[in-house]
Parts: sequence; C-alpha cells; structure tokens
Amino acid sequence: MTRSMQILLAATVIMIGAMETMAIEEAAYIVLEREGKFEIRDYAPHILAETMVEGNLEQAGSMAFSRLFGYISGENRSRDKLAMTAPVSQEPMGEKIKMTAPVGQQRVQEKWLVSFMMPASYTLETLPVPDDPRVVLRQVPARRMATVRYSGLWSEKKYLRYKMELASWIKERDLAVAGEPVWARYNSPFTPWFLRRNEILIPVEAGAD
Repeated sequence: MTRSMQILLAATVIMIGAMETMAIEEAAYIVLEREGKFEIRDYAPHILAETMVEGNLEQAGSMAFSRLFGYISGENRSRDKLAMTAPVSQEPMGEKIKMTAPVGQQRVQEKWLVSFMMPASYTLETLPVPDDPRVVLRQVPARRMATVRYSGLWSEKKYLRYKMELASWIKERDLAVAGEPVWARYNSPFTPWFLRRNEILIPVEAGAD
C-alpha cells in the first residue's frame, strides 16, 4: 500500500469515528470539576433498558449486547425501532444470600447488569414493552459520579487498572462512594481501538464536595 493510500485510509477511519460520535445521543450531565482525565459530574435522571448476564467482564458485554440491541431494533410489543444512544454500561451485581452459620467463603459466579440508555424523548410510559422478559426498563434518578476516561481496547486488564486509579483519586479527595462502579463504552465494535472512548464511573455522595 502506498503512503498516500495509507494516509487516505487513516483519514477515512478517523472521519467515520467522528461521525459515529456526533450521531449518537449521550447521557446528559454537568461537569462540576475536572482534573486531568478525572471528572465529577452530575447526571440528569434517565431511563435504562438493562439485562443481567453471567460470565466474566468481557464475555458479559457481548452476551448482553445482542439481547438489548434486539429490543431497540423492534423486538418489542409495538415493533418500534429506537435510536442507539451512548454509553453502553456494565456494572457488577453481587448476589445477596441469607446469613447462615458457619461462616464460609467461596467464589460466586459473576453477574453483570448491562444497559442501554434510552432516548430522552421517551418516558417509562411511552417506551415500548420488551418482548424478551430478561430486558427490563428502569428509571435512574439524578446522581453524582466520579469518572475517569481512557481510550483503547475493551479489556478486563484496562478496566481494573482505571477502576483502581479512580478509586485512589476518590479516596484522596475524601469522597464517599455511594454505589458500584460502572463501565461505560461509547463506540461500536467497528471503531478502531485508538478512537474508542471508555469510562469508569463510580457514584459518590452528592453532599461530598
């Protein structure tokens, strides 16, 4: 491949990535504070279509995506098609088990809650009912999130690395954690790794400034 062709290909890839980003509605938020790659944001209330899957972090996203994409593509009671939004979010779901004796310890199979944000023009009353009972619609209240942004591949190694960095930043600022970490992905699988926008978000107490 000639150098001019390589430059043209690179420009095309970058343009596709930029067009993809501009075309997708994102969750609405206000940035309260920014320090390098870290931010504190206030998110507006929004609705999620979510489903629970079992498996490791990387497997869970792939398994849930087709289920959720089916819902927005017309697998619902009114056969409506909904616009794709960003991010696709994923968070761990710890299994709550009744207390017994004796006390033991064992690894429980991982569960993940994967979600698509619904377009802001819809309410719980106007969204079509999913055909698949494993897809659930949920209203999320306004909340404050500490976030870290990074690019690159969707790997558990990077997820763990940046989650640890964000947790350290939160601790340094004496913020009170208010929930489980959320892994957010803003691009399609066809987006080149170096153009992907990924984030880890951890809920923090709104009164902790």
